[in-house]
Amino acid sequence: MSGHDLETSILRALLEDRARFISGEHLAENLGITRVAVWQHLQKLRAEGFEFEAIRNVGYRIASLPESPHAALLRILVGPRKHTPTIIVHETLDSTNDEATRQLAANCPTPFIVISRAQTKGRGRFGRPWHSRENGNLYITFAFRPRATPSHMQTFTLWMGVNICDLVTAHVKNTPGIKWPNDLLFGTRKAGGMLTEARIDADQIRDLIFGLGLNINSAPAGWPAELRPVATSLVEQNDGAPLDMNIFTAALITRILDAYEQFIDEPEATAATLAALWKKHDLLRGKPITILSGNERLTGIAGGIDPEGSLILKPESGRPQKVRAGEVTLEKKTEGLKD
Repeated sequence: MSGHDLETSILRALLEDRARFISGEHLAENLGITRVAVWQHLQKLRAEGFEFEAIRNVGYRIASLPESPHAALLRILVGPRKHTPTIIVHETLDSTNDEATRQLAANCPTPFIVISRAQTKGRGRFGRPWHSRENGNLYITFAFRPRATPSHMQTFTLWMGVNICDLVTAHVKNTPGIKWPNDLLFGTRKAGGMLTEARIDADQIRDLIFGLGLNINSAPAGWPAELRPVATSLVEQNDGAPLDMNIFTAALITRILDAYEQFIDEPEATAATLAALWKKHDLLRGKPITILSGNERLTGIAGGIDPEGSLILKPESGRPQKVRAGEVTLEKKTEGLKD
């Protein structure tokens, strides 16, 4: 058994009942190593951000988990699945989407997940830079090979967005919403953004990449001055109470993988659920907006989405329009927080 596997086995044993102490002798006997080796592996885990309580002649237990994503811990928390993903965690990358693209080109089996504690070239829609310092945020990309037609995948980003909104709602005090097509907001302040990229062969999507940048435990005081009025984080929307990064990330991974499988395998059920969840989380519905679509500037009232994921715009006069792509601006301040 490799050192990596031994550390995973030690973590799994200690996580089964975090309140209980487990003796070094018990761990050593079960793993076929010495008590000194157990201590050495615990020291390595300490260096990776774990804290352990140790009582002489009693044993060890986990006192706290790392503040940043930890691959072995995430694998344990996510657990086995029908299609268990490979989880890769980096200290720094140019972009998790770019790394996923490289891994797909190298024929890495899917699904797999790329996480980085920081990005040097993080980006959003239209290639805009995404502030990606190592400060308690999550930069994560999921890679799939769906072998689905492009028409089947039209609402994929919207579907993932409402699922993420639902998950975040269960973890923080205030309620987020979706600004079509890919932004997660609390009121008018952005907490996260999604970026979906695909490679198409003939009439099928061969490679699908879904990237998410989410501000979790970062304090606005540490952000560039221009971001503070327009950005927020989950900790700020949770009355300052931080989220456990690994527990939240494991829940997110599980939710995204479940949502992907439903999207591919149950299209009719997905469409019905998307319609309901979009009404629940849509920040634009009934509000005056402006859309920049190519060289066109459109104004009107947002009217939700159609079954293909187009934004419905109701102009001051004339028939409603369907917009497939564009940059949306709210024309007045909106409130998206619950009491």
